[in-house]
Amino acid sequence: MADQRALYQQVILDHNKSPRNYGEMECPDHKAEGYNALCGDQFTIYLKMGEGDVIEDITFEGAGCAISKSSASVMTTMLKGKTQAEAQQLFTGFTDMVTSDVDAPFDKDMVGKALVFSGVREYPVRVKCATLAWHTLMSALEDADGTISTE
Repeated sequence: MADQRALYQQVILDHNKSPRNYGEMECPDHKAEGYNALCGDQFTIYLKMGEGDVIEDITFEGAGCAISKSSASVMTTMLKGKTQAEAQQLFTGFTDMVTSDVDAPFDKDMVGKALVFSGVREYPVRVKCATLAWHTLMSALEDADGTISTE
């Protein structure tokens, strides 16, 4: 378990230091802003959709702690090429995983690469950091107005 935890920490630190899909997108089809008032994390998610409700491109920009930034980075790598329905399933699997009790089982196959954030559920104050980008994504897909807040 210690080796697995070290690997997870390494992945999170790597995505924080070198975030994937980082930057503003020109002419996105969808866009949403998210804010975590507790710690000041703030991200914008940009989406370009293709035929069949497929996420053709997804980027993010903003600033936040290592957990929130790496969560946004991992999320964007997972969602390129997925349909809106698949994105919803990943959102549900991810949020269920990080908000469940520490000993509660969850579907590891459903969360894929986002499994690295399973340890977040041991630190309830960090759950909002890990889920900020995901909630912002859902807002972007729904074309919701305003800034999404974790409060």
